[in-house]
Amino acid sequence: MTETHKKIKPLALQIYMVGVNHDTTPLSRREKLSIPREQMLHALQQLGNYLEKGVILATCNRTEIYAVGDNAENLPEAMLNFLVDWSGIGNEELAPHLHRCSDYDCVRHLTETASGLNSMIVGEHEVLGQVRQALEDAEEANMVSHPLRNLFHHAIRTGRRVREETGISKNALSVSSVAVELATSIVGDIRSSSVLLVGAGEAGKLVARTLFNMGASKITVASRSINSARELASILGGTAVDIGQLQTEMTAADIVVTCTGAPHYIIRGELVSAVMKAREGRPLVIVDIAVPRDVDTEVRQIEGVSVYDIDDFTHVSRANRKAREKEIASVNRLIDEEMERFMQKWQSLEVKPAISTLMQMAEDIRMQQLNMTMKKLPPLSKEEQDSLDAMTKAIVNKILYNPIQCLKCSDHRKDDMCQIVEHLFNLNGDTSE
Repeated sequence: MTETHKKIKPLALQIYMVGVNHDTTPLSRREKLSIPREQMLHALQQLGNYLEKGVILATCNRTEIYAVGDNAENLPEAMLNFLVDWSGIGNEELAPHLHRCSDYDCVRHLTETASGLNSMIVGEHEVLGQVRQALEDAEEANMVSHPLRNLFHHAIRTGRRVREETGISKNALSVSSVAVELATSIVGDIRSSSVLLVGAGEAGKLVARTLFNMGASKITVASRSINSARELASILGGTAVDIGQLQTEMTAADIVVTCTGAPHYIIRGELVSAVMKAREGRPLVIVDIAVPRDVDTEVRQIEGVSVYDIDDFTHVSRANRKAREKEIASVNRLIDEEMERFMQKWQSLEVKPAISTLMQMAEDIRMQQLNMTMKKLPPLSKEEQDSLDAMTKAIVNKILYNPIQCLKCSDHRKDDMCQIVEHLFNLNGDTSE
């Protein structure tokens, strides 16, 4: 626990996160909770039935819901209910795998995520863009409140600064590069291997770039969209085929890397059995980095086939984290600095309504008394009127200075302090006493 964390008091305007990630939840659960890009706006609309405002951060390794509420104890429960209903996983089955956090811990978690510390591959580039995309999607769905926007802007700004001022992302690995390196370690020189890439979306493009940079020259791209396959294949100098030709292309390939956004299996047992029969004993390596998975689990039982999914990258993740320990320490110091600044601003948000009401009440009283006094005085020059106005403003500002500073800087709960000030100055206009 950092010194900054020790200083943070419980917040009245509370921040919550409920979700799953690769540290807490097996792939078999994560894939049921996954939200493909093409379904994100629909998912946010559905979330609107549970929460007034909220942001969904969905990547291959996490599905997390962020929301802000004013002492709303039922907010985390509503977030959980959305995940249960979206995934079809029962509450009791899902609960042990959930990651929940609030307030400082929630801000810290999102900030570390945007900075690349919570990724399976520490320092990877893609997650910062995914955090930015999550905010943009929520904005489009009209699911972002001002506090949520501030939270995500803080995380994005910190993530950008981390990459500019530390070496955490220098020569960083990515899921796509790990997938290609894994396949290469099994088949040998990828430059002489035939590679079938299934999927031409964003993930497919990342894999394709890695393959190209590592010298792969025999690349075939299969996709449901033949136009997307042709576009990607033209960049690689490869061949495009319709996904309906999978059996023929898998028979010829040495390596299959699959990364579609399909909600169901693309490569099933009967397909691979037919492929292996035609290969006459030649082994086949399949690397599945899709979430949900593209490859049926029964394919692992077929002789001669080696199947790897995203959870098989764990050993790479551990080695990568160990190699970057020095940079992780630098990143944490920078995050501490940004966190302290953000939490001070966040706590000030909680007292703004009380401060505004107090200042407006004082201004109303000042103007009322000033106008009454001006009527009783002989005619004054414009300069004299301005001097009297400035004097009364200065008196009010000096009287309110200490109460306002107390609200902003107190170590006590902000809502408690607001209640005290509201009671002292009768800001609620209660005339019953």
